[in-house]
Amino acid sequence: MADLLWDDVKRFLDPDLMGSLPDVRVPDASVDDWQAVLDLVVEKGWKCQYSEGETVLPVPRAKAVLSRPADAGSPDLRVWPAADVLAIFRFHADDEVDFDVDLRELQGQDRLDVFCGFLREIGRRLGKPVLMDPEGDYGQPVSLFSRVSQGWRHCSS
Repeated sequence: MADLLWDDVKRFLDPDLMGSLPDVRVPDASVDDWQAVLDLVVEKGWKCQYSEGETVLPVPRAKAVLSRPADAGSPDLRVWPAADVLAIFRFHADDEVDFDVDLRELQGQDRLDVFCGFLREIGRRLGKPVLMDPEGDYGQPVSLFSRVSQGWRHCSS
């Protein structure tokens, strides 16, 4: 059984309404939470690529990447929980795990199931909700996805 049904939530994944690149985040995080996410990526065998600017490097420890000087180039970790679904972790701050997804990649039930599974894995590993804010509207999360990340099966809109 699917976590959420596409027809019930497709408006929350509409790029025209939400923006194509909403912000996904885990607030009240720590360096240990970041490391737990990095460890999860490895454990799940999700394809990933870490880079600093244009240079591709091995995935570092969270403490190393989060303690880099501000002018050292922007690090990101690209994670593919499925072949056509990409999440880009940005490492902006140690107190919030943040990543972007492209809603154009999350259309239909199969992609929604992958996305919900990804959120659930992160939320359960960290024991925290994973929030998704519409692009450019930080602080106004779509609550049903935080519920999915905590393992609830049915969510109201």
